[in-house]
Parts: sequence; structure tokens; C-alpha cells
Amino acid sequence: MADEIALDFDHAFRMAERLVEEGLLRRGALPDLRMIDSIFDEMTRDESPDRWTTAALISDVGWGHARGLAQQVLAREGVEASVLPDICVIR
Repeated sequence: MADEIALDFDHAFRMAERLVEEGLLRRGALPDLRMIDSIFDEMTRDESPDRWTTAALISDVGWGHARGLAQQVLAREGVEASVLPDICVIR
């Protein structure tokens, strides 16, 4: 599941420039989004599978840093965490 979060981010990140061009995302979000991409890239190069466990989402420094950056982006974009939709995972 953790690796799916990074993969979903990667897919969305590829559209970031276009979203800026269309006025749907502020250009100021790009540095933080690039940093998140860099964190996930570094985690991918790490040979330890422990970074991709559900437990790592809570305890891993990389996940914590990515989460903090994502919260900053959302705050700058005017999105409150309390209004984010619930996510339902279907397996």
C-alpha cells in the first residue's frame, strides 16, 4: 500500500506543470512537490523494503518529511485537512 501512495504521487506530479499553466495549482507549490518527488526517489533507491511497509508510513523519516511538505502545499493552496475526503481502499 505504501508504494502505491508514491506511485500515485508520481502520476499526479507529472501533471503539476500543466496544472500550474491552467491556473489550478500555484507555481509556489512546485518546489515542495519536487522535494516530495526527490524523497520518494531516494526511498526507491534504498534497498531496504522496510520503507515500504504500512508501519513505515508512521515511523519512517522520509514519509514524515513528505507528509509535512504535502501539508504545506495543501495549506498554501487553501485546502484544509479537515475537509479532505475519506479514502476507501478496495482490495
